[in-house]
Amino acid sequence: MTSIERSVRTWIASGRENEIESVVNAISNGEATLLDVVKALGEFLTAEEDDVRNKGVELLSQVVNQLPSDKLNRQAVRVLVTFMCEKLDDTETIIPALKALKALVSKDAFTSSDAVEVANALFRHVKMKVLVQAQRFVVYGIIDGLVARHRDALINMGPDFVSGYIKLAEGEKDPRNLLLAFAIARVLLIEFDTAKYIEDLFNITFCYFPITFRPPPDDPYGITTEDLKEALRGCLNATPAFGPMAIPLFLEKITAGSPATKRDTLQTLDICLPVCGSSVAKDHARKLWNTFRLEIFQPTDVETENMALNTTQVLVRTIYQTHGTEIVQDEEIEGLAKDVCEECLKILKEPEKNQAKHAIKVMCAFVSTTPSVAKFTLSQAVPHLVQLFLNPDEIQNRSATLKLLADLIDAVRESVIVTTADEEKSAALSPYKDEVLGVFTVGLKTVASCGHALEGLKAMVLTPHLLVDEELGFVVHNINEVLTNEETQNDEDISDSILDLLTTVSSISSRHVSQTTLPLLFSSLPDQAPARDAEADRLKYWHTLSFLKRLCLQSDLFEMLVIRLSTKLDLICVPASSTIADSDHEPTAAYAHSILRTLADTLARKVELGHTDVSKYSDRLVPRLYNLHFYSTLVSNGDYLVATDPRLISVSAEIVTLVIQTALVGKQETFVKNLFGAYFDGKPGTLAEGQHKLPGEKPFAPFSPDATSLQKNLVVLFSAALVPLHKEVALPVPNESKVLETLVHWTIQYADNVLQREAAEHSVAAILNKRADSVADFLSSKVDLFWADQAERIDLPLEHRRKAISLWIWITKGLLVRGHSLAQRFANRLFDLFGDASVSWDAARAIGEIARQDKILTKKNHAVVKFLFAQRFANSMLPKIIDGVKSSSDPNRQNAFLVALTSLIKSIPKSAYIHEMFSLLPLLLRGLELPDHNIRANVIDTLLSVADPSSKLPTIAEHANSLVSTMLKNSIAKKMPSTRVRIAALQYLATLPSIVRYDVLHPQRALVLRELAGALDDPKRAVRKEAVEARTVWFKYTG
Repeated sequence: MTSIERSVRTWIASGRENEIESVVNAISNGEATLLDVVKALGEFLTAEEDDVRNKGVELLSQVVNQLPSDKLNRQAVRVLVTFMCEKLDDTETIIPALKALKALVSKDAFTSSDAVEVANALFRHVKMKVLVQAQRFVVYGIIDGLVARHRDALINMGPDFVSGYIKLAEGEKDPRNLLLAFAIARVLLIEFDTAKYIEDLFNITFCYFPITFRPPPDDPYGITTEDLKEALRGCLNATPAFGPMAIPLFLEKITAGSPATKRDTLQTLDICLPVCGSSVAKDHARKLWNTFRLEIFQPTDVETENMALNTTQVLVRTIYQTHGTEIVQDEEIEGLAKDVCEECLKILKEPEKNQAKHAIKVMCAFVSTTPSVAKFTLSQAVPHLVQLFLNPDEIQNRSATLKLLADLIDAVRESVIVTTADEEKSAALSPYKDEVLGVFTVGLKTVASCGHALEGLKAMVLTPHLLVDEELGFVVHNINEVLTNEETQNDEDISDSILDLLTTVSSISSRHVSQTTLPLLFSSLPDQAPARDAEADRLKYWHTLSFLKRLCLQSDLFEMLVIRLSTKLDLICVPASSTIADSDHEPTAAYAHSILRTLADTLARKVELGHTDVSKYSDRLVPRLYNLHFYSTLVSNGDYLVATDPRLISVSAEIVTLVIQTALVGKQETFVKNLFGAYFDGKPGTLAEGQHKLPGEKPFAPFSPDATSLQKNLVVLFSAALVPLHKEVALPVPNESKVLETLVHWTIQYADNVLQREAAEHSVAAILNKRADSVADFLSSKVDLFWADQAERIDLPLEHRRKAISLWIWITKGLLVRGHSLAQRFANRLFDLFGDASVSWDAARAIGEIARQDKILTKKNHAVVKFLFAQRFANSMLPKIIDGVKSSSDPNRQNAFLVALTSLIKSIPKSAYIHEMFSLLPLLLRGLELPDHNIRANVIDTLLSVADPSSKLPTIAEHANSLVSTMLKNSIAKKMPSTRVRIAALQYLATLPSIVRYDVLHPQRALVLRELAGALDDPKRAVRKEAVEARTVWFKYTG
């Protein structure tokens, strides 16, 4: 017995897959032939027993399926095709025979004559209704393979193939099979002669419309409703012959169908109408429009209305255009477009009515069809609306008319006509440009119509090649008149629209805005601050500055803004007549602050947008700011000067940071030399170039021990320039560690206020973060000495030690953010102070502050930021804190660990601690007993952040009673004075029912409802609002 015979008999007996593999391998390696397999199967292929005969054909089918194509020669394929086609007539062997034929169709030796034979055999022997889905899928697979590989042979079969396929495909319901059937039908409709059977093909495809299939949950096949819809639409738009039969049925679906069916039908019509052609579309145009009209003028929903408008566009395009060529000329518009336009114009005679809105939508849709229809539509609608606006009897409807006209002009702008260029689009409006521009200009004069007029003018400005430069100037001139109108100034919507239009004009031609609008706005800014009681004047300059801030983003406009506002700032801060007798300086400071705030906000927006012109202001704006603040500080003899106000210095610092962070390394190097020359070498003139001459007789040394407090405030401007430096920029000093020593010593010993101290701390952190390698000696010795002398010594004043801890935070933070190895050791030292009752809570809070995100050590400021540094810090500190709470026997030390825990958790992402919630929750509850209100609020905020209704954490349920009583205690004003804590507690009470099982929490319901009644009378409105929501949740809490 040969190995082939042995494998065959073994498989027949056992059905083991490896026997098939051994047969295939033997044939592939040349050890046997397919003929040997057929001989070995001889008795099985002709056996009387149905089961044995089926197994014989199945084995041969599997061998053929797995054999490489080059191992089957023409003779073998021919014999196998004939044999398998005969087996289709045997009900017991039809399944393996179909599988074999599907494999044979893809073989190289399979020819056109074989394709015809297989097709005839399928049509003759296969009864699809008796086959299950998987078997029918094989049949469709065979047909699909034949159509794909031997299409010409099948076409030559004539009507026999089409009629045969129709009989096979009729009545199919399974979505998997339908996807394949639709694909086959599309090819037949496009490439085969189907004229004789077009109605039958229509019946076996349109019967599935609309698709109502909904895939079951977790469908393994991944067939979606959209897949079937797209495949069916591919059939329905495959031939224009379907048009006369399909359109009446489509209309029926739209008229009587659900909203979903209507939308499906409209989308299908969108792709079918162009295929149906102009003639069919004309024949059904009136019926189609009547149906669409109902959906447009009496819409059930906005989506369906928009789809009906789109389908109307497709219909008009189909009627009046074929293959991109106009069927009719401009003067020849007849039929549907003309009728619909006339119908809409009648409705537009009453622009205030709701139907007018729908009518203008139709005309706007026509504008986006063909050039001839668009031109005709505009020739009818624009003069009509213009005359309506100018009619004295329709004055009360002018606003509504302008709205309709603005919508129409905007439609022209948005229209996408493939066959026309921008010039042609604008040409359609050109004959009416002057009239429309005049109407919109008149509409600007009254508040009621001003908004719509601005919309229309914006559409005209944005329409390419419509308005020339002089006309843009005319538009800006008229807008400027509206700007000066007090009525429109108080309308926020109109102000936003004016700003939007001016911004649009400036993006096309900024000359008109810079030459007319900006001077108008700048002239409205007073040279002196309004008095404290002149509220109207103050509101006016706030409004003007707000307008300038949003308008002057373009480079040339921003340059003008910088020049004019910096000049105005000099006039305000250093007036020509030094009358400083007025004791009320606050209005002047507020005015100057608003100007600086405008510059800062505009710069921030430009940086966000990536404007490249920002860096040039390191030579223009920044030196002027330094000059202003340096001069005011140096000439002040104890009298108040506006530019010495710390609030103004802080905003100027923001401007300096924004500008310097955008500068390149080379420019930063030059700038930092001047910076250090001013602050450390007493040469402020190199940095502070500007209008005011600095007095040379007064020394400038902010870091000097005997410096005035006003000079010390200017350290803020030093830090603002130092923080955003690139790490490649070296400090212009022989020893960078000495600079750090100076800053550290000055922060602790000489800084007078928080503003000064924070500025120095930010400078220390920035240098350590970017220049850690250059200050190794400072890190190795000076830092340890600082900790021992300034933080650990209990004989020092409490405030002194707190300053040291605050600086320690920034030293550690600068290293932690860059992933330095010393950061963890420095952070651990804070634990040493937990036993010192005087500073234990300060040290505990510092642990959280180290991990907290800030605006100093950021990528924007070119800091070295390691990925997930906060998470790594949390993973290191949390176990130590948890262990410290549990192992410490000293109550003060325990409380310090609890404070550290609440501070750290508030500063790190939820993902860094959520896995520890089982251990953390009891500790957080203990934190709610601490007297510090901020700590309590932080704890509740943490509990809110992990309150996930889907998790139903058992840990929460275990502490439900304790949580309820604690939150109730913290939600009553008599027991908790902090508004923030009361709000947070009430929010958590409202959340508890969604995260704790009903059987656990239900016993607390009556208590909560009773206690919350007191919170309803809270003196704070925000608290009362949360109390109402929480009580509603618990009132509805019925399981």
